[in-house]
Amino acid sequence: MQYRHNLRTGDRISVIGGGTAYLYQAGQKEGVRALRTALEGGINYYDLATSDARTFPIFREAFSGKREQVMYQVHFGADYTHGSYGWSLDANTVRRSIELQLKELGTDYIDYGFIHCQDEHSDWATYKKHGILELLEQMRQKGIVRHIGLSSHTPEVINAILDEVEIDMLMFSVNAGYDLSYGEYANGSREERDALYTRCASSGIGISVMKPFSGGQLLDARLSPFGFALSPYQCIRDCLDRPGILTVLPGMRNTQDVELLLGYDRATDAQTDYARIAEVTDGANGGRCVYCGHCSPCPAGLDIALINKYYDLAKLGDQLACDHYASLEKNAKDCIHCGHCGHCDRRCPFGVSQSAHMDEIAAWFAL
Repeated sequence: MQYRHNLRTGDRISVIGGGTAYLYQAGQKEGVRALRTALEGGINYYDLATSDARTFPIFREAFSGKREQVMYQVHFGADYTHGSYGWSLDANTVRRSIELQLKELGTDYIDYGFIHCQDEHSDWATYKKHGILELLEQMRQKGIVRHIGLSSHTPEVINAILDEVEIDMLMFSVNAGYDLSYGEYANGSREERDALYTRCASSGIGISVMKPFSGGQLLDARLSPFGFALSPYQCIRDCLDRPGILTVLPGMRNTQDVELLLGYDRATDAQTDYARIAEVTDGANGGRCVYCGHCSPCPAGLDIALINKYYDLAKLGDQLACDHYASLEKNAKDCIHCGHCGHCDRRCPFGVSQSAHMDEIAAWFAL
């Protein structure tokens, strides 16, 4: 299992986490087996915005004695006081639901307490007015909540909340379809979504990905907006190649699902390669590098994807990115050693003229 670090919290998080919406349907015995298989495979991060409260005792049994080895996202606004999932903006209801979840999970703390499902500016106004944000902050002060997160599908609302609150983790709907304006939760333009990823990366805010398969649509050629099916591994890599992404949270319904997801770590480059998307998007990424690495290996030894990433972050004022760029053994100015051979230009599936872009980057860092 690969891991990435949340720069704000120091947490070491598995690049594949667990979505648990339908885990309860497996029943207690199979659910426990699935979670134990996940942890044995290195999955240490789980989202608990589940469809039914019957999920929580499965976690309690599966991770009994191992609680410190896993991290939970718990949502302040997800209501389980009646058993099945509900959404609430009432502080007393949210408090009761959190108390119930802590009891049923068999834990006395929450790793990431999430401001839940803020898709409209009016949601955020009500959330604050009704005292739910205050409740979350109080529980953090008491040590019950360790870090604060935010879940939303809407970049505009996310940016407004980030302007007000110190957020440590963002849960956002990410996949190739949404970023190209295909799908129910494809909120925000490509430019807005790219800017959000970059803002989070430059601020050290980790992103956990919901809906990486677009509710299964991307896995089915009949439903995919591209006219062909992607594999789970292609979808996962596509998400992980974006700035700021720490972990992808596909749904885990049973042990079979878990074992499939654990196979990502053994998948070949050919099995995870999602470049075919470029065949039908016709340059919809606007000629921007997405750090996918298809241009590697560079004959001159440049890590072109990493150079682009540091450049994008540095333009936003990220001094650490500038320092990382300066420490590279070879950077954009070394493109001269290959005589602009065009290897990277020919290999880029998204039509980026990387050789010319290296000149631009070298000039910017030389200022």
